[in-house]
Amino acid sequence: MKRSDFIKTVGLVMATTPLMGLKDWHKITENAEPTAKAPLLFIGHGNPMNALYNNTFTQTLTKLGQTVEKPKAILVVSAHWLTNGTWVATTAKPETIHDFGGFPQALFDVQYPAPGSPTFATETQTLLKDKTTVQADTSWGLDHGAWTVLKHIYPNADVPVFQLSIDYSKPPQYHYDLAKYLAKLRDKGVMILGSGNIVHNLGRIDWNNPNTGYDWTIEFDEAVKKHINDGNHQPLIDYITLTKGANLAVPTNDHYLPLLYTLALQDAKEKPSHIYEGNEMGSISMRSVLFS
Repeated sequence: MKRSDFIKTVGLVMATTPLMGLKDWHKITENAEPTAKAPLLFIGHGNPMNALYNNTFTQTLTKLGQTVEKPKAILVVSAHWLTNGTWVATTAKPETIHDFGGFPQALFDVQYPAPGSPTFATETQTLLKDKTTVQADTSWGLDHGAWTVLKHIYPNADVPVFQLSIDYSKPPQYHYDLAKYLAKLRDKGVMILGSGNIVHNLGRIDWNNPNTGYDWTIEFDEAVKKHINDGNHQPLIDYITLTKGANLAVPTNDHYLPLLYTLALQDAKEKPSHIYEGNEMGSISMRSVLFS
């Protein structure tokens, strides 16, 4: 619901029900279902140091948080939680996981103390039960695919966040099909955020060219963009034949698979907005997409 519509609704109800107490009004608004689907995002998270940077990418994330309707909770599918089988984090107070090495102490000092959402996590288990068994993980926190992004979108860490793991033993089509079972979460106000990178090849990083991409990086990234814009998802599921350099662009698909979770949940009426485009260090695509 847009803010203007919400204000009109509040005014109408308060005017027509003068005897309604504040406690009664609170109960109504607390239990109300959202009138529109919660936001659907794929974010190319890139370098963990983006958590500390003030650059065009992080400024885009900040603007995003100020623009989209605030969700009741956020489900993150991150490239950095790969498992055998599927798990959902039911942690009430998820820790900030610093799952990297070789960075300045300032990055390790960052905390993102968002609450978890055991209720929505349990509902996720229920929604996926016809496709697979989802185990509850009571210890997993927020990996850097989640918090380095959310730190800019919701800097106050005031939206509950929980994560769904990626079963790395399964093929791309499986992940796309699995994600479709999550559609009801968006109807209940849960933002779905896939966090990875469309092109991600650490073995070909070029530290001397921080803002450029190899030809095969650009070609693959643009091919993905075209199919996203066309709403043609099957070539993106079968990404390995998308371009001649696909094996270089996606040498391992851990960072690519979160995109498929996002695409699978695109409503027929939703259009993609490429809120950020760019390549880094030759072999990293930072493309980020909002569906609305």
